[in-house]
Amino acid sequence: MQKRTLETRARLVAVARELVAESGYTAFRTEEVVQRAGVAKGTFFSHFKDKDALMDLLIGAGIDRHLDDMAQATPPDTIKEVVALHRPLLKFMTQERYVFDVILRLSGAAAVEEIGAIATTFGRYIDLVAGWFEMGRFRSDVPAVLLAEGMQAFLTQAMALNFCALHDDQKMEARLEVYFQAWLCPEV
Repeated sequence: MQKRTLETRARLVAVARELVAESGYTAFRTEEVVQRAGVAKGTFFSHFKDKDALMDLLIGAGIDRHLDDMAQATPPDTIKEVVALHRPLLKFMTQERYVFDVILRLSGAAAVEEIGAIATTFGRYIDLVAGWFEMGRFRSDVPAVLLAEGMQAFLTQAMALNFCALHDDQKMEARLEVYFQAWLCPEV
């Protein structure tokens, strides 16, 4: 029974990935997954509490892939390098308003009771970026973890403003350069 359950879950996830690749996250419907996977709707819900649970898994995996790439890159020495390392991650996280909304809801910031894939990536990001600062890059008067948490807050703010009609006059990368410069290289 366990093997069959794992195979069904894997099929549901594979079909979901195909559907997202074809039509995007916003157009994704659980009914299509059920139909294409050839399972009953109840089977879907025995594997995933709801659509968000599946989105958490898919989007979290996407964030993880970008964090893997960032971890393999040479640690940045300049603000421009910091922003450049974040560009693919930002593009993924803001590809659709729906994706960004799911990320915000499931990041843990909204007191989500379960720690899912997206919330886990937020912790992983802090560890990764704090590692850059522990190597002596940028300011040293603030603990590396606090620097990383500030970076994450600035990223979230820049992405949110990207979707705001009142603040769409500036690109995310330009906004991040200003934020990161002020946070990582303050003029005393």
